[in-house]
Amino acid sequence: MRPELQDIVDRVSRLLATPVTLEDRDFNLVAFGSQSGGIDHVRQRSILDRGSSPEVREWFERFGIATSDRPVRTPADPDRDVLARVCLPARFNGVTYGYLWLLDERHDLDDALLGAALHDAARAGAVLAQQARAKERLEDRVQSLLSPDPGTVEAAAEEIAELGLVGRDVPVVAVVLRTVPESVNQAVPMNLWRLPRSVMAATGGDHSTLLMPLDDAADLRPARALAHQALALYAEQLPPDLRRHAVAGIGGPRPDLAHARESWREARLAIRVSAEVPGLRPVASWPDLGIYRLLACGPPAELRDAVLDDAARRLLDHGDPVLLATATTFLDEAGNVQRSAAALGIHRQTLYHRLGRIRQVTGADLDRGPDRLRLHLALTLAPLLQTRTAAG
Repeated sequence: MRPELQDIVDRVSRLLATPVTLEDRDFNLVAFGSQSGGIDHVRQRSILDRGSSPEVREWFERFGIATSDRPVRTPADPDRDVLARVCLPARFNGVTYGYLWLLDERHDLDDALLGAALHDAARAGAVLAQQARAKERLEDRVQSLLSPDPGTVEAAAEEIAELGLVGRDVPVVAVVLRTVPESVNQAVPMNLWRLPRSVMAATGGDHSTLLMPLDDAADLRPARALAHQALALYAEQLPPDLRRHAVAGIGGPRPDLAHARESWREARLAIRVSAEVPGLRPVASWPDLGIYRLLACGPPAELRDAVLDDAARRLLDHGDPVLLATATTFLDEAGNVQRSAAALGIHRQTLYHRLGRIRQVTGADLDRGPDRLRLHLALTLAPLLQTRTAAG
């Protein structure tokens, strides 16, 4: 936050002797003054959550605050635990960039003083406009980092480094958020004030990209924490029926900004895989996907034909759930008889008998690593591949 914005809030609070908050045009908290006197749910949640809910935004915008160039008085609403307020639109060049909110519980704020405070609101609007332009320029640079053109990428990486945001020798990782289903074409605002300052963001359509510098390229825990935090911020802005669709993908770390596109591509592929494997949601990390990475490769029918060999098809077509469960457990336990029998809750002799039946059905030699590998891969992916092919 620019310090002059806090100075503006403090000045207006002293001038009118009332608690003041400053929010940007998306109702994200920018600054607030000290509290004295009454407080309502809206101010309390704005300070604690660093922003207001869509319902609160809708309530206040109905009074015309987004287009007014004069103070706007909003009434109290006991049912919503909302006190009366005065809104001073923070405008610059005819555009509203934020709002100064003044509690007016006793309806005694002086109109002449409110007029004087409009000058401070205009100053806040000018600063917020500068920040908005800087954010747009940074977002353009982030988009350029994701370009397939090497020259565009190199120029953006150099510019970001010259600004002192992320050095060229600092590892980075991409976190991509899919905020709504692909069928819903809408942008979802997010309160970037609450993300770490070192994170760079670019939004567009149903996806948003976050680039995060890492202290240790081998440690993705900060990226996972960022993904969960960002999803929580988006959830605040989404209706309940869309929140379950919000997912995040994390790419592998890269040693330099100029390679961020590779991490970004992996993060997007991780999201695609999480659509097929619900257990990977809401945050899927490409480095941790293992063989599930194959689900991001090629058309579903071609992948199915490559993975499901004759041995696997014979077992699947045989239709015996006991043999299928036995084979899956035995392969999951790396061929260990004792652990497999315990997991299945059967005697080892029973397991040996079932393994013999599996060999007869499949023709595979379960004592050979290559045969076990092919069968294990096929049985792991078969439910997903068969579902995808049928859907397609």
